[in-house]
Amino acid sequence: MRKRSPLSPVVIDGQTLTPEAVERVAEGARCALAPAAKRRVVLSRRAVERAVSGGRVVYGVNTGFGHLANVTIPKDKLAELQVNLIRSHSAGTGTPFSERVVRAILALRANCLARGHSGLKLETLERMLAMLAAGIVPVVPEKGSVGASGDLAPLAHVALALIGEGDVFYRGARMPARRALARAKLAPVTLAPKEGIALINGTQVMTAVGTLALLAAERLAVAADIVGSMTLEALKGSHRALDKRIHDARPQRGQRVSAANLRRLLADSAIEESHADCGRVQDAYSLRCMPQVHGAARDTFAFVRDVLTIEINASTDNPMVFADGGDLVSGGNFHGQPVAVAMDHLAVAACSLAGISERRIERLLNPMLSDLPPFLAKNAGLNSGFMMAHVTAAACVSENKVLAHPASVDTVPTSAGKEDHVSMGVHAARKAAEIVDNTRTVLAIELLAAAQALDILSPLTAGKGAAAAHRYVRRHVRTMSRDRILAPDIETARALVLDPGLREAVEAAAGALR
Repeated sequence: MRKRSPLSPVVIDGQTLTPEAVERVAEGARCALAPAAKRRVVLSRRAVERAVSGGRVVYGVNTGFGHLANVTIPKDKLAELQVNLIRSHSAGTGTPFSERVVRAILALRANCLARGHSGLKLETLERMLAMLAAGIVPVVPEKGSVGASGDLAPLAHVALALIGEGDVFYRGARMPARRALARAKLAPVTLAPKEGIALINGTQVMTAVGTLALLAAERLAVAADIVGSMTLEALKGSHRALDKRIHDARPQRGQRVSAANLRRLLADSAIEESHADCGRVQDAYSLRCMPQVHGAARDTFAFVRDVLTIEINASTDNPMVFADGGDLVSGGNFHGQPVAVAMDHLAVAACSLAGISERRIERLLNPMLSDLPPFLAKNAGLNSGFMMAHVTAAACVSENKVLAHPASVDTVPTSAGKEDHVSMGVHAARKAAEIVDNTRTVLAIELLAAAQALDILSPLTAGKGAAAAHRYVRRHVRTMSRDRILAPDIETARALVLDPGLREAVEAAAGALR
């Protein structure tokens, strides 16, 4: 499998961050704060300081929070108010997010703060990026956000590490944040008025989880075309349903892209020539309708990308600081509904990729539906072949159906009715990420089964793209001549379906895919 090249630094400017850049930070890239962003943060902070010194009553600066917004806080308690906010809101539970996800959360929150509508000190933002650069990753429980006033609980756990409290992961170990900061020669942040709420009001947790899931889903869409082409060849399916005229007559963008990919992948197929006069009129939908199903998923992923790209570079604070006029204005940009709805769409689209893949696996393994040996086993009966691998795929598909129920249609009022409509955005993102991961497993199993089936058809060769994919698989997983433990093969194939090397090998043979 191809090794990743060194990661270039990512510029945090509040305006141009991309999903791919977020992923680079998640995987270890450093961040650099743009000079223009520094200036915006400084001006924003000055607006907050003027409001405090002028005695204005501003939500979250010198008032309580949520239902307690009508409680005015004395000036000598404002710093304590911010620390209390972080401590009281650090109420998450469950398994911690992976370090990869939390690094993405930090990058996204920093990018939001860099827009200059949050009102925190420049030093606080710089300390957050220094912590990221040092490899200090807060321990953030997965559960506790309803996606209303942003992802309050998980973001509070992030902020907790900044002030030297709670736990972090550092150099492969979990330890108290204060100890890790000391080892990295970083001092805890002392929060000033507005800084606590500036650190935790926003949609960065749902957006981080969703961004990483989207990128995986987009790559799986390409993998689905590659793997599907191998299966179509292994089942001696017809290429006629890929005729460009058919897809131009229904010009859905994703459908046309998938059809074009499949035509490239299947070009120059000796297998197709071998059954040119077989008399079969039509293939089953899981073969014939690949462009339509894969394409619909692609179009949905494009919609999700648009939503997330906007959200990545958006201000989701409350109150919002507008430095030009010195205004601090309460609003609702923290509400996660746009992201929650997009995540539910991502989940459903990924489900369809897994569902059609599982049906293709069934056709490869069921001797009633093909001319291949039962379960692709040599000496079937003594050997069970891919029988149980298909069961694993079916289990993943069934779990996806349960998880695909939309989270964004749910709402539970909180904060004594002040937060009376919530988005459940983190629920939606976590479910979508799980579905994408299950889809990865299903496609991995199809990849193994299709490669085995193509081995059986040898010396006939598949189309040049499908054949290149077959060769790439065989560099990493040997053919199954008798039963063996399949779990390691499935894990290897899970890596392959997201391996850039697979796509590169295919494109070298068949031309660029989209």
